[in-house]
Amino acid sequence: MIAVTGATGTLGSRVAARLSAAGVPLRLVVREAGRAPDLPGAEIVENPGGYSDADGFGAALAGVDTLYLVSAAEAEDRLQQHLTAVGAAAAAGVRRIVYTSFVGARPDAVFTLVRQHHATEQAIASTGVRHTFLRHSMYADFVPFFAVREGDGAVIAAPAGNGRTGFVSRDDLADVAAAVLLRDDDGLDGATLDVTGPEALTMSEAARVLTEVTGIPAEYRPQTVEEAWATRRPSGHPDWEIEGWVTSYLAIAAGELASVTDVVERLAGHPARTVAEHLRAHPEDWAHLR
Repeated sequence: MIAVTGATGTLGSRVAARLSAAGVPLRLVVREAGRAPDLPGAEIVENPGGYSDADGFGAALAGVDTLYLVSAAEAEDRLQQHLTAVGAAAAAGVRRIVYTSFVGARPDAVFTLVRQHHATEQAIASTGVRHTFLRHSMYADFVPFFAVREGDGAVIAAPAGNGRTGFVSRDDLADVAAAVLLRDDDGLDGATLDVTGPEALTMSEAARVLTEVTGIPAEYRPQTVEEAWATRRPSGHPDWEIEGWVTSYLAIAAGELASVTDVVERLAGHPARTVAEHLRAHPEDWAHLR
């Protein structure tokens, strides 16, 4: 039995669909059963309390062998949610955890939210449960969401310098996750895999790709840290979240997201999609720029 969390989300739903197509025993652990995808052979278990509800999450995992643990949505208490979920999974007798982490997960990562992934990895490893960490690079579909319409064009304004990012398609992340989840041997036990796209782009290059795909002239406008904070404060989001946004760009500038690996090709069996290929396949990702 494989349990998938985050099955109502963009990534988890893709993974669940691939596992359903493979015909394996599948359980979707969701907050709201009515939002779960309708997939052949998939059992749906509702856990309204999410990762914060240790008893509810543990009960939802009864009889589960492998858990695909999608990291929680950004929240001030996200790390505590993760730690609670990991403890509940271990107590429920889950034999293997496949966790969606992030490239460069370290306690001193520039991108503040990535430090939470490091702590979560440490917690999983300390349980003694078999595990694989899938460290994702930044999503390819984030590129158009970095941009803001300005006049007849679009601008990506950020303190990313000339750093590069190995943007990865969530389609590829789902393919890799499914391959890992379906491979129940010890070959990937304890493995930490950086899952990236096939190229590392600067923000200027990402803007050119956006122009090419959408037909909307896009440019990258470098910002200082102070400018980045000043332009994001009016959003009304809390400081911890704005700090996460700003430091994600600073991590790019520092070269912490520049890695390019062959994990997609090795495990999914096909070349990783470029940003342009992903955006052409998913026009809904840039519909807001039209």
